[in-house]
Order: sequence, then C-alpha cells, then structure tokens
Amino acid sequence: MAFWEGKKVLVTGGGGFAGSHLVEALVEKGAEVTIADNLSNGSKKNLENCLDKISLIEGDLRELSNCVKATKNQEIVMNLVAKVGGIEYNRKRPGSMLYNNVLLEFNVLEAARINEVERFLAVSSACVYPRYCTIPTPEEEGFKDIPEPTNLGYGWSKRMAEVQAQTYAEEYGMKIAIVRPYNMYGPRDHFDPEKSHVIPALIKRLFDGENPFVVWGNGEQSRAFLYVTDAAEGMMLATEKYAVANPLNIGTEEETKIKDLVYLLVELSGKNPKVVFDASKPAGQPRRNADVRKAKEKIGYSPKVSLREGLTKTIEWYKKNFL
Repeated sequence: MAFWEGKKVLVTGGGGFAGSHLVEALVEKGAEVTIADNLSNGSKKNLENCLDKISLIEGDLRELSNCVKATKNQEIVMNLVAKVGGIEYNRKRPGSMLYNNVLLEFNVLEAARINEVERFLAVSSACVYPRYCTIPTPEEEGFKDIPEPTNLGYGWSKRMAEVQAQTYAEEYGMKIAIVRPYNMYGPRDHFDPEKSHVIPALIKRLFDGENPFVVWGNGEQSRAFLYVTDAAEGMMLATEKYAVANPLNIGTEEETKIKDLVYLLVELSGKNPKVVFDASKPAGQPRRNADVRKAKEKIGYSPKVSLREGLTKTIEWYKKNFL
C-alpha cells in the first residue's frame, strides 16, 4: 500500500507558499491532511484547490498549547511554519527572525513528542550554510563557521531546529527527517516587496514597469533555484524514506547567475527595461548551489522542473492573480 494513503498528516504553515503545494501533493496521495496556520495572509486562497478535502486549525504556533492541540492524534507532522523575508528584511531583523523561528520550531517538535507522533519533518534551510562554502555545498558544511550574515538570525534558528531534531531523535527515539531546501520559487510565492525573495521581487518590479530596472549586486552572484513542487516532492520522500535526523539538501544542480536570471525574466515577461546592476547594494552569498548526491542516494530525489519552465508558470500565475 502507498505510504501516504490514509495517513493522518499535520502540515504546519500549510496555507503558506511551500505549505500549500505540499498539502495539494499529500491530498493527491490520499493522506488525511490537517493544516495549522494563522490563516491571515491569503492562506485560504492558496488552498482553494483542496479546501474541501482538508481540515483547518487556526492558531499562533508560538504558543506551545496551540501546538499540542494541533498535533494531537496525528501520525505525521510536517513542520513548514516559519517567519520569512528577503535579504533586507532579514538583515535588519536578525533578533526577531531568530526568536520567532526558534519558538515555532521548538514548540511544534516538542508538541509532537508530547503526543507521540510517529514521524516528523523538520524543514531547515540552505541559510544554515556559511557565506564561503564549497560549491556545490555538501551537508557536512551546515555547521561550518557562522551562517550567511545577511540571513544570520534565520540561519541560526534553522541550525538550532536541526540540533533539536537530532537530540530528540537520540533521547526519545523519534523518527525525524531533516531537509534543507534551496531557493524555492513558484506560484503563490511572497510578492510583498519587504518579504519577497529574488524571483518574486524581480517579477513584481518588472510588471510594475520599473525602468531603469535596478538589480542589487553586480549580477555575478549565483543561485540554484528550486521549483516549489520539486521541493514538496523532496520533503515527502525524505519523510517517507529517511527519517533518521540527518539532513538532506533538496535542490537542483541548475546553477544560474543573477544577471542571467534577470535577462531570462525580462524575456519571459515581454518587458524591455534598461537593466542596471548596482554593486553597492548587498547581494548575499556569492554562490549558492546544493550538492544533492546524498538525496539522490538516500531517497531517489531528482527535481523535474527546469528554471525556464518554472519561471514561465510563475509569471503566468502572477499575471492571473495580480494584473
């Protein structure tokens, strides 16, 4: 029988960007899905394709009591709830990003322990890695030096979530998977300028008609962008096949320079602004790309959506929902 069929699965943050795609994939596999979310940020619209097939629990998961209620009678908990933001948002708020994310991570896993949940997914991040790391980056460098300074608070919170997962597995024998997704993007992403990451930020500004089109950094910095449905598949595979409290990179080997991303987005958008790169602005890590050999070996993970295809789908979604 298929692993997910009939399983009672709680997805925290299930109304968010990545969470909503994961929920859809779980419903498709026959899971009995409950989401725990604050439902205040367009979550119900994100879930409109499967709202009649899932249960909703509303509440602030920074409160342990709410987490205990949400995790009761669940077989699997997939913890995607997080406070997120772009480079500038993270850079200005390292303390609040650390505090809020540690509370969310620690409370949800502690509640799962209290309720003897069978299996747990801890969603970490590529932000655990230091600024200067091997490219592509192996999992072993997740605790080398300090996290990338522009994501310092968030990066440390994710390292602490991994430590919690590993110590809970050791002390309580819990089955816990840990994934480190890389630069997710896709439909339902955050397009709010203060919180958005690079792809949604660039798409919004292109369609707002900015000209000249100013891009932070010299354009030589690179990323490996992961389409959100590929991320969801990696999370499910890790939960099913590698719940051993040992982190797996979930990413793509298609590394792209920001300048190439910008020109591809310009092409796909049909816009024609003058592009200017501002090297005086912060650009984050010089390079970021995952070594995904371990995920291929342990869970048979292989992303399917190319950057061009994923950007095309994302732009189509943006135009339909915002223009």
